[in-house]
This record gives sequence, structure tokens and C-alpha cells, in this order.
Amino acid sequence: MDYFASLNVMNLLGALPGNIAQGIIWGIMALGVFITFRLLDFADLTVDGSFATGGAVTVVLVLAGVPAPVALLLATAAGLLAGLVTGLLHTALGIPGILAGILTQISLWSVNLMILHGANKAINVNIYALIVSLRDVSESIVTVLVFAAVIVGALYWYFGTEQGSAIRATGCNPEMSKAQGINIDTMKVIALCLSNGLVALSGGLLAQYQGFADIKMGQGSIVIGLAAVIIGDVLGDAIFKKQMNFAVRMCFVVLGGVIYYLVIGLVMWLRMPTDLLKLLTAAIVAIFLAVPYLREKSKNSFALAGRRGADRNA
Repeated sequence: MDYFASLNVMNLLGALPGNIAQGIIWGIMALGVFITFRLLDFADLTVDGSFATGGAVTVVLVLAGVPAPVALLLATAAGLLAGLVTGLLHTALGIPGILAGILTQISLWSVNLMILHGANKAINVNIYALIVSLRDVSESIVTVLVFAAVIVGALYWYFGTEQGSAIRATGCNPEMSKAQGINIDTMKVIALCLSNGLVALSGGLLAQYQGFADIKMGQGSIVIGLAAVIIGDVLGDAIFKKQMNFAVRMCFVVLGGVIYYLVIGLVMWLRMPTDLLKLLTAAIVAIFLAVPYLREKSKNSFALAGRRGADRNA
């Protein structure tokens, strides 16, 4: 009872805006994971490195006097290059996708150290004109919401074009796509570039928001991204009964990032050991992965039992 009496609800409510802001930022990162994981059916582990690269490039450039929007644009370009490396390792050199991502991720660790000239680098939010920062969390929420809306709109348009449709076809059925004259290797490279560009953009936003870039800030990004994608899918299917269009599905991916961080905020408020956060993340992903499968299995079991009962009565 003393434990529950010590919990202050106002502390939980006070932390909500910050959790929402970070959740939207990570939701943008999850859109990048969505492209490779859902559309391309490609397990890309590059994101753990490219997320930190985006943050490192952003902070270093802002400290060098580059305007924050330009720094963010160049950070996105750095993410595109990271995705290009993974894509070429996979398509040009024949390295399996998961290994290509791991190789690029390991390489980016050294690249990020060189960019930062050390393990981390801070940026004073009171001196530099940043796009988002902890100085005004409410304004930051509005800003990242605008970013997310623009990105969802742009992706919705792009994946409706001929090239975007070719990427989606490549993920659905590579052999048939190849038979239709689509260069599936090129489509994979483009999708990986686009995915890691969004991941690096998210890393740049988070570095500005929290006021520093760290060599370890991307660790576990792929798990958080997958959690957001899966949470969004499960919630969207539960509400729309698989009638979601592409744009709504991407919106739910961003919402999945917010829900994930709200859960993390709740765990922190409950004063659970921080050492258990990674275990909790893995458990959340496992649960949301299992829910659709178990639901479908349950429906099929009831339907099979119903048919057997009807056959007996006949």
C-alpha cells in the first residue's frame, strides 16, 4: 500500500506531453521500418546505425553554424547513403539482406564516432534555433505532427506512382514482378534508401529535441520501430476490420509509436527497474505479433468445429 500511495498521478500526467512528442518522432522512424518490413518484406537492421547517424550529422552541423532545417536535410541524405550501402551489399554483392544490414550497422558505429569526434555531443537548446526542443514541448508536438502528416501524405502519393507500385509489387511477389519487367534489385535499393532516410530524419529530430546526439541512441531502434508498426497494425485492424487504406495504415504506424512511448512512460512512473525496459519492449512486440495469429487461429478453430457439428447433424 505504501508503494501505491507513493505514486503521484500528477507526475504521470506531467510526463505525457514529452512522451507524446517522442512517440511521434519514433513513429516517423517506424514509417521507415514499415517500408522495409511490411512493403518490401526485408528485415533491415541498418536502422540502428542510420538513426544515430541522423542525430550525429544534425548536431555537428548545427554546432558548425548550419541552420537546423538544412542540417536535418543533410542528415536525411546521410541516411539515404546508408540505405544505399545496404542495398548494394545485398543486390550487387549477393549478401543476404539481414547480413547486409548488420554489416552496414557495424560500419556506421565507426562512422558515427568519427562524425561526433567521440561518443556524444551536446547542443544548447537555449542558444541555437532548433526545429524542436525541450524548451517548448507543446510546440514540438505540433511541429513533429506536421512532419508526420507531410511524410504520410508524400508516401501515400509516392507509393501510388508507377515506381512506388513497383516497390510494393516487389515485396509481394518478387518473381512475378521480375517476370513483368520490373528491376527488383533497383526497387529494393530505392526502398532501402527511402527507409533509412526517414530513420535518419527521425534521429535528427530526436537529437534536436533532447539536446544531444549519442553513439548509442540508435540501439534497439529496429525493435521500437517494429513495435510501433505491429501495434499500429493490430489497432487499425481492430477498428477498421481490415478496411484500412494505405494512408490510414501509415497514420496508425505513427500512433503505434505514441502508444509505445506512453506505455514506457507508464512503466517509468511505476518505478520499474530501467534494466527491464528492453525486456518489456520485446514482450510488447511478442504480444502484438501473437494477437493476430491467435485471433485468426481461434476463428478458424470455431469455424471448423461449426462445420463438423453441421456435418454430424446432417
